[in-house]
Amino acid sequence: MYEQILYDVNDPIGTIALNRPERLNAWTDRMAAEVKHALFRAEADPRVALIVLTGAGRGFCAGADLKRLEQISDGQRGAEEVVELDADPGDAEMAGFRQTYTYLTSIRKPIIAAINGPCAGMGVPIALACDLRFASDRALFTTAFSQRGLIAEWGISWLLPRLVGTAHALDLLLSARKVDAREAERMGLVNRVLPHDELLNFVEEYAREVAAKCSPTSLQVMKRQVYEALEEPLAVAHEKAVKLMLQSFDRPDFKEGVESFVQKRPPRFRRVGA
Repeated sequence: MYEQILYDVNDPIGTIALNRPERLNAWTDRMAAEVKHALFRAEADPRVALIVLTGAGRGFCAGADLKRLEQISDGQRGAEEVVELDADPGDAEMAGFRQTYTYLTSIRKPIIAAINGPCAGMGVPIALACDLRFASDRALFTTAFSQRGLIAEWGISWLLPRLVGTAHALDLLLSARKVDAREAERMGLVNRVLPHDELLNFVEEYAREVAAKCSPTSLQVMKRQVYEALEEPLAVAHEKAVKLMLQSFDRPDFKEGVESFVQKRPPRFRRVGA
């Protein structure tokens, strides 16, 4: 089904790997459509509790494909390729987040970016739209836009300051300088840096532990709470949290969570899917 990504489900993890390693996984219209379709499948699959997005080979994503950029700079702005893959992932009620690539924030299951190497250009906002970012110590980041005569694309002007603050965001955007994994960790761009050969094992263990111990429904609700609260006053977020808390009391997951804790056993939460 897919030409430019790899998709695999190994309960409880759905893994999407950008798969143009000879081009450092440079982004294309086809890749975009395939990623969206795979996310749609993972979101609907009850075997999948968490989703991992990574890159094949030595890079995460080098940004937009250079050939495509050359076409656009020559005035050829039409669609690169029409890819017919029917998919509409994400929570329809999170309409403001369901933009071209920020729709990842509306996916009902947590998405972990396993950044295994260079992450440049539009690869950066795509990684930022994931919920967690774990990076290899070989990872390298650059927004690149200002050095190409472009602007802060694909929602990065909203995403980046919320992660690293205005000063760091402007530094990364205006200079487009290269940032190594350790600096990215210090400024909050990534959650943690791992030795390269340990990255994927760590991400898998992290995802498996969350899936084993945490309610999938709770994960879904909390993810939505966090993103929506970014645009809400505290009083509104608090009021909504109280309503959601009362609703959680009536769900089987609450009963199971309490009973498993009292009985000192692993919880048996119901998976969520389509």
